[in-house]
Order: sequence, then structure tokens, then C-alpha cells
Amino acid sequence: MNEEIDPRSDEKFEARIRRLRGHDAGSNGVEESGEVLAARRSGLALAGRIGTEMIAALGVGIGIGIFMDRWLDTKPWLMIVFTLLGSMAGFLSIYRVANGFKYGAGYRRGGQASDKSDTSGIDAEKD
Repeated sequence: MNEEIDPRSDEKFEARIRRLRGHDAGSNGVEESGEVLAARRSGLALAGRIGTEMIAALGVGIGIGIFMDRWLDTKPWLMIVFTLLGSMAGFLSIYRVANGFKYGAGYRRGGQASDKSDTSGIDAEKD
């Protein structure tokens, strides 16, 4: 049998693979730059963080409510109260993430210096 060699070279094959991978990523066949990929990953990380924080806050609230209900025999009232408190904590956390607040005391934006005219008598820590 006479086997013929495929007329397409390995270089063209690699170029086709890169082009097709570009289509799978949602682009127009053009490879995305590192900045675009970093921004996309950053957005996915933020969405994952928000979802995780909301679920965690609700889970902790419901867990505390169920524990307190069993301990004090007040079913289902404390579970309802702590579920509401957990959801409020989750929304507060999402609000802080969306506005760029860090987890420091005082709800200051990340990197902001404390106000020198603060007369509360409490010395702020310097970063």
C-alpha cells in the first residue's frame, strides 16, 4: 500500500489549534492578551468570592439558629431570626466588596490614610 503524506505541516496544525482555542474562549480567533485574561479571571474570582461569602453567612446564621432553637426549645423562631441576621451579614459583606472596602475597622477604603482631624481620641494604626 502506498501511504501518502498529509499535505498539512505541523506548523499549520499548531496554528489551527491556537485559532480554535481562541474561538473557544469567546474571541474572534485572535489570541487574548495577558491583561484581558487577567481581568476575566479577576472577575470570576470576585463572583466566586461574593457567592461564597453569601452562602457562608447564611449557613452560619442558620446553623446558630438551629443550635439555639434546640438548646432553648424555641423552634423555629431563633432560626428565622438568625437566618435574617445571616442574610444581612452576607449583604453587608457583598456591599463592602463591591465598594472596595477592606476588612479593617472603620470601613475605610483600602489604602486610605486616616483623617488627621479625627477628634475621637482613638489613634489610628498606620499601614
